[in-house]
Amino acid sequence: MSQKDEQKTEGKKQVRNSLNSDNVGGIRGSLSGRRGRGPIVKPKNFLATFKRLWYYIGKEKNVLTYILLFLIAESLLTLLGPYLIGLSIDTMSASNGFVDFNALEILVMTLIFVYVTSGVLTFLQGWLMAGMSQRIIADIRRVLFKKLQHLPVAFFDIHPHGELMSRLSNDIDNVSGTISQSTTQLLSGSIMIIGSLTMMIVLSPFLTVVNLLTACLVILLARVIANKTSELFKEQQAELGRLNSHIEETISGIQLVKAFNREDKVIAAFDDVNMKLCEVGLKAQIWSGFLMPLMNVINNFGIALIAVIGGILAIKSIITIGVIASFLSYSRQFARPLNDLANIFNLLQSGVAGAERVFEILDEKEETADLPNAIILNNPKGHVVFENVSFGYRPDVSVLKNVSFLSAEGSSTALVGPTGAGKTTIVNLVTRFYDVTDGRILIDGIDVREYTRDSLRRCFGIVLQDAYLFSGTIRENIKYGKPDATDEEVQEASIMANAHRFISMLPKQYETQLSENGANLSQGQRQLLAIARVILAKPSILILDEATSSIDTRTEIHIQDALLKIMQGHTSFVIAHRLNTIRGANNILVIDHGEIVEEGNHDFLIHTEGVYYQMFFDQFKILREHNV
Repeated sequence: MSQKDEQKTEGKKQVRNSLNSDNVGGIRGSLSGRRGRGPIVKPKNFLATFKRLWYYIGKEKNVLTYILLFLIAESLLTLLGPYLIGLSIDTMSASNGFVDFNALEILVMTLIFVYVTSGVLTFLQGWLMAGMSQRIIADIRRVLFKKLQHLPVAFFDIHPHGELMSRLSNDIDNVSGTISQSTTQLLSGSIMIIGSLTMMIVLSPFLTVVNLLTACLVILLARVIANKTSELFKEQQAELGRLNSHIEETISGIQLVKAFNREDKVIAAFDDVNMKLCEVGLKAQIWSGFLMPLMNVINNFGIALIAVIGGILAIKSIITIGVIASFLSYSRQFARPLNDLANIFNLLQSGVAGAERVFEILDEKEETADLPNAIILNNPKGHVVFENVSFGYRPDVSVLKNVSFLSAEGSSTALVGPTGAGKTTIVNLVTRFYDVTDGRILIDGIDVREYTRDSLRRCFGIVLQDAYLFSGTIRENIKYGKPDATDEEVQEASIMANAHRFISMLPKQYETQLSENGANLSQGQRQLLAIARVILAKPSILILDEATSSIDTRTEIHIQDALLKIMQGHTSFVIAHRLNTIRGANNILVIDHGEIVEEGNHDFLIHTEGVYYQMFFDQFKILREHNV
């Protein structure tokens, strides 16, 4: 197995782990949203990440100013409400028996104004915050997606696609939640705690001490339960990961499961893992469910205690009934954000951790920039030379070792050899998906690193073993490399690729919508469209990586004829395992362990009776034995 194959295999494992982790995070997130005690991912450097995040928030500084003003005004009005209620009660319960209805009317009208204005400010604040957060997130998402387009292929070889998608979606969603909710809740909660505490001290220092004792008991209880639930949620995460892994393997291999009649076995294995998850999840839910009822009991006990002590103080004329009513309201305003503050801070940390993961990608090194005096490759002839090229995907492992060969203008070069020998690596280097470690590659006598990367890649047409199609119509996919192509050109390319026949049989023909990667077509049909796409682009250099491997023998004959037509006058590199498909190549390179062990045309290599000779007749013998 080649280094790159090993990396891809490892990448698939990491994708699986990433998907499992994301699923766990989604469920865990909903639990923590209800209970406030799920495990929270914390950033490595909170302040530095938040500072970078503030750069994007700062672009909306005008809107943010209005939000902060509305937030402060709304919080002050909310704090004013209980005080006005207390004054209204004291006005109605005047000791002399005379009620000042004028003063009461003013207080009531003022109270109505305070709560209506507070509601309006809350709505405006939420409206502005929603718009601001979505614009910021759209900006970050755009910057991240643009960054991904400029990262080298090597980055995608070692980073699982599932993880990258998670950063582009889940992590950015966490950032959105942080901006739109956690930040404002943290600020308003802090204002309410400080404001309510100040008002309570002003109204009654003694009752404030009683209330703080109750608050301390709530915080202590929350911490004890949080430690217990954290352990249970981590155990639940591990069990959920095992369950997801089992489901993924079973669905991916469902044909094998059915072929060997293993349905009952996989169901039994699923039930075992599912029951373990159920038991752990039940414990986690029970413990997390303890918190809110106990906190309510303690808070209600505290309110009752304040009411009793306040009543005693009122009887002794130390405080008034209105003060008690105001104090009870402030006590609730003090307890509510205090109970939520830890959860809000955890969500803030989770959002900043998501931003940190996004910034990690933004900090990745992009593809090497073009040289200041880079040459634009116009009208390439396709004369390709490898001079002592060495390369490794890792510094300590060499995939190619001192590879030298020449592909003359308009010639075809076939690359053959065992899996992992370095065939695909050669075409990755000539297209500058990677840069050589040593040596150099010349196209038309100039080092490929001296060309602009865009103009260099425009001269290539690539058909891979696994044809990839984008969501859209068949016509759009064929025109991908030449968007301005006419319908006649598209049809002509399809005819040459032997794709026009099956396209014409579809209900909407060229306007047929393709699902993700053309899943509604067969593998052979997808390959035909990929070949038509290359034919239409009319590149100067063709790269065919097992281009006909997924096509039946009869169709392969037609495709080979089409490929031979477009290869005439064009330099081409053909990677093939079926050696009968490259017998007409001008030059055949036999590659083994990153070195060219034999070179020449088919007749020459057969005559020398070397490695190629053995490969060819071994393959021919196998085909004859199986009557292929």
